[in-house]
Amino acid sequence: MNYAEMEIDREVRLAAFAYLQEITTRFGEVVPYSLLLRGYSFNDEKISFMGPQGIFKPRILPEIPLSITTAPEIPGKARPYDDRSAESGMIIYRYRGKDLFHRDNVGLRKAMQRGSPLIYFYGVEKGYYRPTWPVFVIDDDPVSFSFQIMVDEQQAALVGEYWEPNSSENIRRRYITVEVQQRLHQVAFRANVIRAYQRSCTICQLRHPELLEAAHIIEDRFPQGIPAVSNGLAMCAIHHKAFDKNILGIKPDYSVEIREDILRETDGPMLRYGLQEFQGKLLHLPRKSDERPDRDALNERYIKFRST
Repeated sequence: MNYAEMEIDREVRLAAFAYLQEITTRFGEVVPYSLLLRGYSFNDEKISFMGPQGIFKPRILPEIPLSITTAPEIPGKARPYDDRSAESGMIIYRYRGKDLFHRDNVGLRKAMQRGSPLIYFYGVEKGYYRPTWPVFVIDDDPVSFSFQIMVDEQQAALVGEYWEPNSSENIRRRYITVEVQQRLHQVAFRANVIRAYQRSCTICQLRHPELLEAAHIIEDRFPQGIPAVSNGLAMCAIHHKAFDKNILGIKPDYSVEIREDILRETDGPMLRYGLQEFQGKLLHLPRKSDERPDRDALNERYIKFRST
């Protein structure tokens, strides 16, 4: 790239990062696909954030892609590319096809060589993505047809330095990347659980997604606490808190049990209608049997509830 092209590249990315900051402040960390497809304005030109393929370069950029995307998991359908986490903490991002010299793969290789910051869109559920920026391509493995990606702090978005494996950047980026991946998995877990429960609380059927949370049956700090829908329950914030604090328990037969001292307590309508009246009621469950709460996990959690 010549100097003029480098300046355009830099300004387009700066504008993209600024707009992403604006919309994530407004909509939260998960953004609708329609908004990303609509894109942002740069010098009176509309620039989309993403396209039909995972590696996306708008026409205005000379050589290097603006973003990479991992498609959301759709029940019963495999993702087109097996993007995943590496044991080293990095993100493994697959080539476009298996042609080393496809223009998209060449573009990411140039991003690696020039230290160009990219945007990573992680599909949380159909129609919704979680943007992360800046990410950097730090390695290219033609044997496995994949690139290795790391995340950095947002103020590092336009440093434009080459990757130095032995520098302090290595440690910082690895730490940030691991944290981001943990957060991506949590966001995806919440989205999948709330979708399975038809966007309503399993206890009270509150249907405001912004007030719903995904509760783990076996907590994620334990090995059995896998981020699977069968280990989750969609709950409103108050019932999630009550479940976590063992005020509310759930039997393996999917019925609700309120702790005895709470049942005897006298207080206002919130206690009566929000907790006590759900004693013995059955959960509202997902339609698909394989997404319903695992009975063994519920039994383990219920034993803990009864021991408090």
